[in-house]
Order: sequence, then structure tokens, then C-alpha cells
Amino acid sequence: MVTLIRLLFVLGSRLPLPLLHGAGVILGWLSFLLSPRYRRRLLANARQAGMPPGVAWRSVAEAGKLVAELPRLWLGAPAPVRWDGAEHIEAASAAGRGLLFLTPHLGCFEITAQAYAARFGASRPMTVLFRPARQPWLRALVDHSRERPGLRTAPTTLSGVRQLVQALKSGEAVGLLPDQVPPKGLGTWAPFFGREAYTMTLSARLARSGDTQVLLSWGERLPWGQGYVVHVRPLAEPLPADPQAAAAAVNAAMESLVRESPAQYLWSYDRYKPPR
Repeated sequence: MVTLIRLLFVLGSRLPLPLLHGAGVILGWLSFLLSPRYRRRLLANARQAGMPPGVAWRSVAEAGKLVAELPRLWLGAPAPVRWDGAEHIEAASAAGRGLLFLTPHLGCFEITAQAYAARFGASRPMTVLFRPARQPWLRALVDHSRERPGLRTAPTTLSGVRQLVQALKSGEAVGLLPDQVPPKGLGTWAPFFGREAYTMTLSARLARSGDTQVLLSWGERLPWGQGYVVHVRPLAEPLPADPQAAAAAVNAAMESLVRESPAQYLWSYDRYKPPR
């Protein structure tokens, strides 16, 4: 089975993006129809956020594309990418500031780090926080795909957090998904689309590491497999010192990004689960 999955990833990496996204639409709807638990969570989270039914239906296909595009992004040729807001990166870099990218589970969050590494990583590498896969074969595949020039990875451990802090103090870039539920004791409860969600406090801690510029980013998936647009903009206000207020501010910033393209948010993510 492991060999078969590896082979499928290799074969999928050679397929054109429009074909992969087409297959993703089918995959998304099969998952939605065959899994009652998945279906209930997706619809409940979209409803909780006040989204109309059409957003939830479109997000089913986008979630399938998120999975189907991985072979191409991890193992294949670079996908077409356009930038919206790259000048914010250039300005912060010219000032010698560290860069903290906050990206929600919106659109293609793999492409944001890859596009940064390809354009800026030679002079200012990025370190991304990630949770290692539980299966050894998948862990090896993910590690191989994410370790590339200008892009480093840090595990969700104390040593990984130290790695992020050091990168920012050195004037480099760090990326993380702040709407990911952290383990118990590493977060606080804060509202997210009108409901309390356990939210990491790491974002605010990193924002205070050295001279750091906080940037919001997400990778918009263009229709018909045309590629992606990486959107970047600065955080409107500095994060408060109080951890709970800072978590609420981060959640509000993530909400603002999600509202730009709500159909591309991963509504099936169990955002409101209690921490481990």
C-alpha cells in the first residue's frame, strides 16, 4: 500500500494542474457524501460563521483540490504564481526586520511558503512550523518536499519554537498557521467567527521577538488550474501584550482573510475542538 501511494504521488506530480484540480473536485464531493462526520462539521462551521449555503457547497470542491494538488506542489514542476503585496516583504527586508507570516487554512497554504522561498529565500530564508506526520512513510515524503532552498522546517516542540525565535532575531522569515488548535497549555480561548476557539499564543510571542514585522498572507487558488495568487498585507495594528487580547486580534485578522474568499477556507477543519 505504501509503495502504491508513493507511485500515485510521483505520477500525480507529472499531471497538469487543471487535471489535478478536476480530480480534486470529484475527491472533495466523494469525501463529503461518504463521511457524515466530515459533512456535519463542514456545514456546521460554515453556518457558525454566517456563510450562505453556496459558500459551503463551493468549499467542498476546494477542499478536494487542496489534497489533489499536493503531488504537484511537493514533487512536480513549480506552479504558476502571481504576487499581490510583495512590496511589504521588500520594505521590511530592506529595513532588516524579521518577517512573521500568519496564514489561515485558506486556499493553498503550501504555495505561500514555496513562493516566498523561490523569490526571497536566497537572501532571507523562511522557517515554517509544522506538525510531523504520524506515518513514517508520509513523514519522509513531506520532509523531502518541504526542505528546499530558502525553506526550512521546525517541529511543534520547544526546540522548534526556539528555532523560530532565533530566525526572527536573525532578520529571517517565519511562517505558521495561527488557526491551528495548539496542545493544552499553549493557547487561550478567544472568539473565532462568534464562537470561542482554543487559539495559540505563539503568534503574539513571536511578534515580540526582535524587530519583527507581522504580515498576513494566503494563497488564492485560481479557477481552472491557472495557478495561484499569493496575497500579502501588514497587520493593521500591533498585537496587544495581553495573551488573550492578542489571540482575539489574531483570530479577527484571520477572519478578515477568510472573508475575502470564504469558499476556499477549510471549513471541515475541527477549529472548535478542545486542546489535546
